[in-house]
Amino acid sequence: MECLLNRVFVSSCSDYEPAKICSLLPDSIFMQIKPGDRVVIKPNWVFESHKIKRDDWEYVITHPAVISAVIKKVLDRLSNCGRISIIDGPMTEASFAKLLSRYPVSDWRQWAEQNGIQFEIVDLRDHEWVMKNGVIVDRISLPGDPRGKVLVDLLGDTSEFWGHNKTSRGYYGADYDIAETNRAHDGYHNLYSVSRTVIESDVFVNIPKLKTHRKAGITCCLKNLVGINTYKNYLPHHSEGGPHDGGDQFPVDTVSTRFEGPLIGFVKQNLLMNPMFARILSPFKTLALKVFGNSSSIVRNGSWYGNDTIWRMILDLNKVLFYSGVDGSMGDDTPLRRKRYIGVVDAIYAGEGDGPLAPDCVKMGYLFCGTNPVSIDYACACFMGFDPSHIRSIAQAFHIQKYPLCEFTDENISVVLNDIEFNIMGLPEDAIFKLKPQFGWIGSIEKNTY
Repeated sequence: MECLLNRVFVSSCSDYEPAKICSLLPDSIFMQIKPGDRVVIKPNWVFESHKIKRDDWEYVITHPAVISAVIKKVLDRLSNCGRISIIDGPMTEASFAKLLSRYPVSDWRQWAEQNGIQFEIVDLRDHEWVMKNGVIVDRISLPGDPRGKVLVDLLGDTSEFWGHNKTSRGYYGADYDIAETNRAHDGYHNLYSVSRTVIESDVFVNIPKLKTHRKAGITCCLKNLVGINTYKNYLPHHSEGGPHDGGDQFPVDTVSTRFEGPLIGFVKQNLLMNPMFARILSPFKTLALKVFGNSSSIVRNGSWYGNDTIWRMILDLNKVLFYSGVDGSMGDDTPLRRKRYIGVVDAIYAGEGDGPLAPDCVKMGYLFCGTNPVSIDYACACFMGFDPSHIRSIAQAFHIQKYPLCEFTDENISVVLNDIEFNIMGLPEDAIFKLKPQFGWIGSIEKNTY
């Protein structure tokens, strides 16, 4: 394949015009798609809109024009034989119907039909939540992946959680049932429930939206794999407790945090899991925020640079994508076994500040393309004005011992910027933006702040 894993193509693009975007996507990237392939396209559909500005969405989720351009490139390579599956598992409280209303779904179906290609859009979630005042008051069952799920257990040192000492209260996942998350990650077993459609695919096309992220620093190709899950409570997001407990829920130990952590944990596990109690207690969420402070200004729940948990989950999921079989086995960890991969990052409009759900818009005007998530994320962080060595999901990716994601070092990454090639360490200063991190990361990941 002409394009190397350590090479990232970056193109300037000021607007969302599908034909222009299509012309900027390198043919060499898409040459790995063969006629008859089962191709999965994974956008960033985390939520239907900005969390606060409900009419805004173009800098929060992957833009329709980028997905349309990618579909056109894929259809050209499939040559009238194969399948395209657009999949995602948004936040459990997101409305999939509202998400799809942003996109020209009928056009996509028509293009596929005209080219003799099977086409589907799949909501991978097992449940959708009904929220009231930030509290789950109902859970609606969903059909999920029509092909089912694959349970993958990364045992012992095959997981990035190996050797990580969780606190006495353990890991927190995506739901109130903390015990379930910790049964899935007990110190030796590390269980993930992922889409069978994804695992059995021949080519995975990742199309994230470039944004800051409160728990991970940035969200790009590596972090976007949270959306291949069918059951999110198996995903550890932080370790309960503060520094005194060995946790990363809070950055400092105070009287408030020492009281808040156990109290809120007790309420979630013993009261809010019951829908009747959840409905009764939901009005008290406002009181709790007044007492402990709003999360828009208070660092809690692992939303800071010291989160030592979420990067492990992110890298584990990327291992699962690249190496797992449909029976859940991981097999040999040789590079030749990795799934074929394409990354196209939508950074025409990007997000800074309180990402991923309430960012501010930055018109970066870039498309990033490559065939390896580590090199792509490293390049994207650099163009954001961040130091990738201080973003653990990126930095630790170079040190994976079992089921590695790359064989190159950071110094070997090259960037082809508008047809001119640079080493990643020598990018032109005028090409780099200085995005504002999420407030829990300010002063930690910006370039030239150390």
